[in-house]
Amino acid sequence: MKEKIYIIEDDLTIQTQLKTLLSGNGYEVDAATDFSRIIEQLKAFAPHLVLLDIKLPGNSGFEVCSQIRSFSDIPIVFVTSSNTDMDELNSIMLGGDAFITKPYNTAILLAKIASLLRRAYASGQTEVLSWNGTDLHLESGFIEYSGRKADLTKNELKILYYLFKNAGKICPRSDIVDFLWDNQLYVDDNALSVNITRIREKLASIGLTDFIKTKHRQGYTL
Repeated sequence: MKEKIYIIEDDLTIQTQLKTLLSGNGYEVDAATDFSRIIEQLKAFAPHLVLLDIKLPGNSGFEVCSQIRSFSDIPIVFVTSSNTDMDELNSIMLGGDAFITKPYNTAILLAKIASLLRRAYASGQTEVLSWNGTDLHLESGFIEYSGRKADLTKNELKILYYLFKNAGKICPRSDIVDFLWDNQLYVDDNALSVNITRIREKLASIGLTDFIKTKHRQGYTL
């Protein structure tokens, strides 16, 4: 079965170029046509990855990204002419997986898409990590405690994976950021704080409080 990519781009010339490029490289491709019904169209197509512009009619790409993240962890690649540091930071903090500026290098774009698809849908990761009665399910992407479960985004899962693998040790913030960058999950120090806060909220929702401890000026530990 072909992997499916959904394009959210209002410039018809760029949209057509992307369709031709991706179709020619073996992907099944569709694109948004009614920008007031983006999410409805996306759900109907059920893609494996989304290419998303920032400047769109109606809602911005940032708003669309937030809407997608409310129900799906599908890889999202921002492909945009908005190339400020703040735009890139916002895309990361809202759950984007990559940020590529126009005019883009087609080889780099295709390599990024292939890498994200491989990481998101690779099979065989069946390991379950456990610590103090809490199970981290890597393949299914959720954490479980006393029969209660919370779903995790890719960033949240990777952060918890690193903490579980180093359970009982203090993990410096810089080491966690480096680990995420090595795995092509683009998180800086500020975004790490946001992700830790979200993880703690999810842990609290299943009855886990103070599971991740902050060591002042040192890092985090389980």
